[in-house]
Amino acid sequence: MAKVLIFVDNREAASGILEYFGQYECNVESKMLLCGDYIVSDRICIERKTTDDFVQSIIDRRLFDQIKNMKDNFEKPVIVIEGNSLYGRLQPNAIRGAIASVVIDYGVPIIWTKDPADTAGMIYWLAKREQIDERREISIKNRKTPKTIEEIQEYLVAGLPDISVVRARNLLKHFKYPEKIFTATEEELKKVEGVGMKIAKRIRDLLTNEYKSKKSR
Repeated sequence: MAKVLIFVDNREAASGILEYFGQYECNVESKMLLCGDYIVSDRICIERKTTDDFVQSIIDRRLFDQIKNMKDNFEKPVIVIEGNSLYGRLQPNAIRGAIASVVIDYGVPIIWTKDPADTAGMIYWLAKREQIDERREISIKNRKTPKTIEEIQEYLVAGLPDISVVRARNLLKHFKYPEKIFTATEEELKKVEGVGMKIAKRIRDLLTNEYKSKKSR
């Protein structure tokens, strides 16, 4: 079986997870990731949190900033929560409300694992499904300043609301020129894979609303 590649943030070295990857057909490369803790394909970024860290990230409000960062760069971000002791430090309904928001408002799935070994297995199987079964590429987002015209075009289009790098590429493949994306109608935009009605409307709203500088108020 071919080996999959998993990029792991170098701050994850103390998690105890890396040693368990040795059980699987995979290569692991430690990097300074600007988004998430693990990257397993061009569209899947994984944020791993122990139950304690998940609760703390609700308290200090890191959670939704991290989710937004992942969604800005990846089509299908995933959160892995590791452990069983979720309740205790924070009022249970506050935790339930945060989980509901992650899943419903942001559309990010949550996977529960019991320990580092279980987490390693889950990450491997996500990587295998993407790279072997779906034959998807793996890449690190935001690793460098865009230099080629293609990279700059992707960066430009990815600045639109809810448009990840993956969606930006889909838009560019469909319309060929960035100018056509910015002048496309809502109906034309929603025909592109991964865009749909809601995102198309947000893009048109952004592009057609008058800019009002705070300094001129």
